[in-house]
Amino acid sequence: MRRLGSIAGTALFAQLLLGIAAGAAAPGTTALDRYLDGLKSLRAAFSQSVTDTRGQKSEQASGELLVLRPGRFRWDIHPNRAGESGQLLVADGRNLWFFDRDLAQVTVKPMDAALSATPAMLLSGAADVRSAFEVESDGRHEDLDWVRITPRSTEADFREARLGFAGDDLKRMVLKDKLGQTATLTFERAQRNAHVAVDEVSFTPPPGTDVIGTPQK
Repeated sequence: MRRLGSIAGTALFAQLLLGIAAGAAAPGTTALDRYLDGLKSLRAAFSQSVTDTRGQKSEQASGELLVLRPGRFRWDIHPNRAGESGQLLVADGRNLWFFDRDLAQVTVKPMDAALSATPAMLLSGAADVRSAFEVESDGRHEDLDWVRITPRSTEADFREARLGFAGDDLKRMVLKDKLGQTATLTFERAQRNAHVAVDEVSFTPPPGTDVIGTPQK
């Protein structure tokens, strides 16, 4: 398994993103339910830091997140290290594409086959949130209202996720994997229901890349 900060190896964010891209959850129950109610699209920049099991910071990155409900998102991440080009994760409504620019390699899976092992499901809404996760309020800390999310499947790559909201804005996401690593994402310049074009959340493998898997037509 690759590091938590590398969305290629664990695809850690796909389930969370895909759930915030399908339909609305029961409104008014938690800050997450209120956030999902009426969400059609999202455009946001983010910064990410990863800490290891000893609490030592092991990786930093930045990127952009686009969501178009139902079932589409684009997660583009660039490590803050010289010589690395980063990774791209795209859900196009049928397939989940992962492009590792440094390896010039693309991995593709049908979305229904990828959901059980990845946590981007929540934002993109390709599946029902509460059927895949236990969702509960987690109090107010650091001036944010927190929601704790725990996957119901034992096959999920992450142990838990915590989402921090300021009013109607998603400000932070903290994910812990099964190896004890923690990724903290801080969202910046988030535009709720901003225009997101379909071609922005579509993917065609670049010429010369190796493609692993067969996309669903």
